[in-house]
Amino acid sequence: MNVWIEKQKYLIDFTVASLARRKAKNLGLLLVYSLIVFLLASVMLFTHALRQAANELLAGAPEIVLQRMVAGRHDLIPPGYLERIARLRGVQEKQGRLWGYYYDPVVKANYTFMVADDRLLAPGTLVVGAGLARTRGVAPGNLISFRAYSGKLFTFSIADILPAKSELLSADLVLLSEADFRAFFDIPPGHYTDITLRVANPLEVRNIAGKLAQQFPDSRPILREEILRTYDSIFSWREGIVLALATLALLAFAILAWEKASGLSADERREIGILKAIGWETGDVLRMKFWEGALLSLSAFLLGYLAAYVHVFHFSASLLAPVLMGWAVLYPRFELSPVIDGLQVTTLFFFTVFPYAAATLVPIWRAAISDPDAVMRG
Repeated sequence: MNVWIEKQKYLIDFTVASLARRKAKNLGLLLVYSLIVFLLASVMLFTHALRQAANELLAGAPEIVLQRMVAGRHDLIPPGYLERIARLRGVQEKQGRLWGYYYDPVVKANYTFMVADDRLLAPGTLVVGAGLARTRGVAPGNLISFRAYSGKLFTFSIADILPAKSELLSADLVLLSEADFRAFFDIPPGHYTDITLRVANPLEVRNIAGKLAQQFPDSRPILREEILRTYDSIFSWREGIVLALATLALLAFAILAWEKASGLSADERREIGILKAIGWETGDVLRMKFWEGALLSLSAFLLGYLAAYVHVFHFSASLLAPVLMGWAVLYPRFELSPVIDGLQVTTLFFFTVFPYAAATLVPIWRAAISDPDAVMRG
């Protein structure tokens, strides 16, 4: 065993020296290889971290949201629905929500106006998300004006800025009092945008949703698991587009590696011929070339993955965020929690390291079994 280990150490030392003799070419190959791993790993790490963040943020969301539909469009909930829902067995908590969208022509961005249900706001005051505050350049104590769809101008005082750690969901959020919301959007008392429900027994969520659909045929119940599934589909769709483009780059690199290995340079052919002439066996040449490919591909994998980790979790994936997060004026600034999925790492390792090893070993095996004199003569 010790003899085998010592032999591998000598082979690795010889391989490192051989790589150093062709420094410029190998460094160029390492750079391109690392960039491909960096691109693939960045997409995987970013989308996986976004899924985790969405799951954690929506874990406290209500189990069911009830929306009323008119002619296929979302409409206001009229008075009386909350009282009828209260009579359903299994409903632990119900609450009417008031929220809506507002287009701000000043910065050409859409805001989400919502009545705060966990804080009491004085009339004429707002709490805004960090993205909106950054875009409009406002701070607590400043005044901000919005023109309602009725044409009336409303002026509010900024009471507070929402914490940056919630910016993933609150970048465009505007919290205001119920009286201000109803006045701004001209919504009569007793009407709500939708109704949220919490169910005592999680196993009864679908049964409650079925009862809601029967009692309120003009409404649609939306389950929390359906919202999570929608987010997952969106992230998977965007991830798939980028990965498809990256896979084409990986295939192009594999073809390049195959072409490079198929057409061994004169120096490489001379090196193989000399090694065979001084007594190296075919297996030794293959093992030496195996270590050469392994060192190169493992170095590229580690460099690319480490760079992707720093890019995603320390620089917020600034190169990929516009593609994977969509197009918006108010981009949220947030830090993702570092999350590494072992299955993703294994899959990335398999599809980036093995193709290169296979593409380089086969042509070298053909050269290694040839006559040394013929190999050196080319």
